[in-house]
Amino acid sequence: MARPVDRATLPAKPAPAAQATPRPARWLALGAVASPILFTLTWVVLGFVSPGYTLFGTRIAPYSPVSQPISGLGLGDTAPFMNAAFILGGLLLFAGVIGVFQTIGNTPRPAARRASVALLALTPLGMVSVGIFTLEAVLAHLVGFLLAVGTPVVGFVVTGRYLRDIPGWRRFGSWLLLGGPLTLVLVVLFFLTFVPTAAGAQEGVAGLTQRLLVVEVLAWFVAMGWLALRAPTSADAPAGRVPSHADAGRQPAA
Repeated sequence: MARPVDRATLPAKPAPAAQATPRPARWLALGAVASPILFTLTWVVLGFVSPGYTLFGTRIAPYSPVSQPISGLGLGDTAPFMNAAFILGGLLLFAGVIGVFQTIGNTPRPAARRASVALLALTPLGMVSVGIFTLEAVLAHLVGFLLAVGTPVVGFVVTGRYLRDIPGWRRFGSWLLLGGPLTLVLVVLFFLTFVPTAAGAQEGVAGLTQRLLVVEVLAWFVAMGWLALRAPTSADAPAGRVPSHADAGRQPAA
C-alpha cells in the first residue's frame, strides 16, 4: 500500500519570474519628461523675444504672455520655432506614453490598458495638430487644442483607475484621479477668460490661464515618465532575479 504524501514537506513551487523592463522602453518613456521641458522652455524664451504677430489683419504687439495664447507664438517671426516645438514635443510625448506602458508590461484588464493608452495619446496628437494648423485655421486649431488639454479630463481618470491595480503605480494612480477634475476646472477657467477675437488677444488674462492649464496637464505626463524611468531593468537586478516594476522606489533595509 502506497504511503500517503505529506504535502507540508513538499518543496514550494517557484514563483513565476517577474517581467523585466526592457531598456528601449525606458528610453521611450524619457519622451514623457523631455517633451514638456522642451515645449515649456520654447514658449518661455520665445515669449520674451517675440515682437508680436498679425492675425486676420490685426497687428498684435507687443506680445504679452499674460493676455495672449501660446499659439500666438506660432505666427510672425517666432512661428518656425514654436510650431516645430509643438510638433516635436507631440512626437516625443507620444513616444513617452508608449514607453510608460511598456515599462508597466502585460497586466490584467487589457481593455482598460488600451483605453488608457488611446486617451493619453490624444494629447500629443493635439500638440502636433496645433503645430500644423495655426491660429489662422480656427476650427482645426481649436480641435487640436481640445485634444491636447481637454481629453485628459477623461483620460486621467481612466488611466488613474487602471494604474491603481498595478503594483508600484497605485499611489500615483490615486493622485491621477484628481487630475481629471483639476484639468476640467482649468479648462473652464480658460474659456471664461478667453475673448475669441484678434483684438481680444490684447487684453485680459487668457494667456495666463492657458499656461496654467498647459503646465498642469504636462506635469502629469512628466510624473508618469519619471516613474517609468525609475523602473529597474534586468541589468539592475542581482544574478538569477528579474525585477518587476513593483520594486521601483523600494529602499534597501538599513
